[in-house]
Amino acid sequence: MTSLLDASWPRTTERLTLRPITAADADDVWRIRCEPAVDEWTGGVLDRIDFDLRFVETDPPETVVVIHEGRLIGDLWLCVTNAWAQHPVRDEAQGVEAVLGWCFDPAVHGRGFATEAVTEGLHVLFDELGVRRVKAEAFADNLPSRRVMERVGMRHEGTGVADSLHRDRGWLDGVTYALLADEWRDRSHPSPDSHASV
Repeated sequence: MTSLLDASWPRTTERLTLRPITAADADDVWRIRCEPAVDEWTGGVLDRIDFDLRFVETDPPETVVVIHEGRLIGDLWLCVTNAWAQHPVRDEAQGVEAVLGWCFDPAVHGRGFATEAVTEGLHVLFDELGVRRVKAEAFADNLPSRRVMERVGMRHEGTGVADSLHRDRGWLDGVTYALLADEWRDRSHPSPDSHASV
């Protein structure tokens, strides 16, 4: 199956460098994911051992770190998956979809870094790895993440009513956004520095 290692790395944008995570990045990524403003909306890493297994030691890697001016400021999760398919055509559905997620240091929120990095993540998934559909999911109340999804051109596909269990807030609505490769190629790509956002 296609993996992140099939893409060209590192990737650079106007302000950022993106590359697959290494063991040397683990402390910085862990620190960001433990920030209360980040941990509020993420899956909630159980402990450092669990974190290392899920984010650092995955082979092939699914996490990409985001660097600004030599400092790690966040990460993207780019997971290539299979689409649902009926049995006779299941081989055609292998490795054609991806799930995209992100976390950024609260200290850099509001500067458009998430939009810039997620846009580059979509370039990797669609233009280099050739997936046909990318989706992102979030709690409906996580407005900053929803704004990023909309800024990069993802379509709101649905809201699940009380379908997502938050450890502190109980059952909340969840949202799914997605983008097809044809939509990605047909639209003009957003200019990250035109957005003052996450």
